[in-house]
Amino acid sequence: MLRRTKIVATLGPASSDQKVLENMIRAGVDVVRMNFSHGTAQDHMGRAEKVRAAAKAAGRTIGILADLQGPKIRVRKFENDKIVLNKGDAFILDASLDGLGNQQRVGLDYKELPNDVDIGTVLLLNDGMLEFHVTGVKGPEVHCVVVRGGVLSNNKGINRKGGGLTAPALTDKDKEDIKTAALIKADFLAVSFPRSADDMKLARQLMHDAGGKSLLVAKIERAEAIPVLGEIIEASDAIMVARGDLSVEVGDAAVPGLQKKMIKMARARNKLVITATQMMESMITNPIPTRAEVSDVANAVLDGTDAVMLSAETAVGDYPVETIEAMARICINAEVETEDGASDRRLDHSKFSRIDQSIAMSALYAASHFKVKAIVALTQSGSTALWMSRINGDTPIYAMTPVEATLSKVTLFSGVHPIAFRIESKDYSVTLHQAEDELVRLGMVKDGDLMVMTVGEAIGKAGHTNTMKIVRVGDHRKS
Repeated sequence: MLRRTKIVATLGPASSDQKVLENMIRAGVDVVRMNFSHGTAQDHMGRAEKVRAAAKAAGRTIGILADLQGPKIRVRKFENDKIVLNKGDAFILDASLDGLGNQQRVGLDYKELPNDVDIGTVLLLNDGMLEFHVTGVKGPEVHCVVVRGGVLSNNKGINRKGGGLTAPALTDKDKEDIKTAALIKADFLAVSFPRSADDMKLARQLMHDAGGKSLLVAKIERAEAIPVLGEIIEASDAIMVARGDLSVEVGDAAVPGLQKKMIKMARARNKLVITATQMMESMITNPIPTRAEVSDVANAVLDGTDAVMLSAETAVGDYPVETIEAMARICINAEVETEDGASDRRLDHSKFSRIDQSIAMSALYAASHFKVKAIVALTQSGSTALWMSRINGDTPIYAMTPVEATLSKVTLFSGVHPIAFRIESKDYSVTLHQAEDELVRLGMVKDGDLMVMTVGEAIGKAGHTNTMKIVRVGDHRKS
C-alpha cells in the first residue's frame, strides 16, 4: 500500500553514515532536514551530495529541506556547564557578561532581552522547564526570581510567555545560509520564528537574489504569529507546526487545537503543512514508540497534515531506521481510517479561477466517482499535482515530469509520488500513451485498470494543463 503522508527526517551524527542513510530512505524517508544551526557551508554541501548519492542508490527521489537557525535567544555557558536553581532564588540574566556564568548570573546571546521585558514579565527557559519572573531591569541586567526551578545548563533557550521578544526572524547568519541553501539547490527553506508575512517575503527575496528556487516553509513557533497566521500562510509555500517553542509561548494545552486550525488553514489555501516536534521522542533510546506517540502521529495524519517530521529521533537517536519504519506503519494505518466521503464534500466547496486548476479538480471529481487505480499528472511545475493533493482521498497521484526540481518538490505533497518521465513528443496523445506504458512497466497499473490523466496540449510549458482524460490501461495498444 502506498503511503500518502510524507516523512521528514533530520540528519545528524546518527544518520551520517552512508549505509544508514540509504536504509533510512528505503524505510520511507521522503525529505531530509538539514539543520543549519550546526555546521559550515562546506558541511552542508557535503551532506547534500551524500543525500543525493544515497537516494540514487536506493532508487528514490528525496527532497532536501534547509532549516535556518533563526535568532539565538539563549543563555550562554556556565563555569561548570550547569547550575541548579530552586524556587525563590534570585538570578540575573546579564546581557553585558562576556565570561562564563555562575550560580548568580549568566550571559545572553540575545542582547536585546533587557529592552523586551518589564517587571512581571514571565520568562520560560529550557523548553519551559524553568520559570522566571522579572523583578527589575537595571541597564543590561534582567533581575529575576525563580518560580519553577531545576537544572539550567549551557545554551538553553529563553521564551517570553505570551510572546513579545523583538528578535528579527532572519539574522546575518541566516542571510548567508540562504545563499548556501541556494547553492546546494535545497528544495525547501524553513524560516525560524517568523512574526509576519514580511519576514517570509524577505526570505523569498533573498532566496531569489541568490538564484535559488526553494519552496518557503514558515515555522510557526511564536505567539505573535498566531493572530496573523493567514497572512504568513499566504506569503509561504508551506508551514511547519513547530510545537516546541510554540507550546512554551502559548501554553501546552492550546497547541492541539492550534495544530488542527493550522493544518485546516494551510490546506484551504493550497499550501503544504508539516507537523513536527517530539513525535517519536521515546525512540531516541527505545526500539518501539509509546502508545501516546502512536496516537500523536496518527492524529496528525487524520487532521490532514502533508508530512510528519522527526528531529532528534533520527539525528542523534539509537534507532533511526526503526523509527522511520514505525512512523510509516502508523501513517498507513491512520490513512485507512480517514473519513469516507470527505474528499467528495471538499470538492463540492472548492473554488478555482485557473484552467489548470479546474482540470485538476475535474480529475479528482472523476476519480471519486469511478474505481480509478491512479491519477496521473503530466506536469512541468508540479502545480496540478499540488492542487490534487489538497483534496484527494486514497487514489495515488503520480506526478510525471522531466524537471528534476519538480520531482524533488513533490516529495512533500501528500499522496503524490514523483516519477521521472522524459517527454519525447509534442503530440499530447502520444505523450499520454508513453506515460501509460511507463506506469505499466513500473508496476503501478496493469491492463484493464482505469486511470485519470491530465496534460497540457502545449507540451513542455508550465501552467498549460488543459486536458483531462479517463483511460482504460491497454486500450491504446489494441487499436
